Amino acid sequence: MFLHLGGDITVRADDVVGIFDIEECSVSRVTAEYLNSCQKNGIVEYVCKEEMPKSFIVSVDKTYISNVSHSTVIRRAKKN
Repeated sequence: MFLHLGGDITVRADDVVGIFDIEECSVSRVTAEYLNSCQKNGIVEYVCKEEMPKSFIVSVDKTYISNVSHSTVIRRAKKN
């Protein structure tokens, strides 16, 4: 099964490691360091650059920054 993250981005549901609320998690120093590290290593993909990010989704090979809320992505994942 595939999971729609927003825009035209889908990933294999089995490859998803975690789905996080970007506002709640970005206040953590550890999360900020993780996202900065991903950015430096070129493994961040922005689902929609025009809108404010609401969630980030960690997969086995990339981290996706999405404008879709984490609760919506989780609900989509549960449907699969």
